[in-house]
Amino acid sequence: MNAGILNIKDIDRIIEMAWEDRTTFEAIAIQFGVPEKEVIRLMRREMKASSFKMWRKRTNGRITKHAALRSNEVTRFKCSRQKTITHNKISGR
Repeated sequence: MNAGILNIKDIDRIIEMAWEDRTTFEAIAIQFGVPEKEVIRLMRREMKASSFKMWRKRTNGRITKHAALRSNEVTRFKCSRQKTITHNKISGR
């Protein structure tokens, strides 16, 4: 699945996941098949310019957004305090 054929619900969820500091781009790719570059493109297209700039500044180089940069001790995609999302394909992992 790529960003060109996603429904509104999927786009909203990708934006939400991308906005979360602890959700990796790899987790988004696993769930939706959308790689990091496509997520960035989607965020640029769907967000106000100022919000996108703020998000990019915050996520650029952030260790928690990239699985390869994370500590091996982190084995989950979401914060342990985050409410379970009912339609999330990876919430059971």
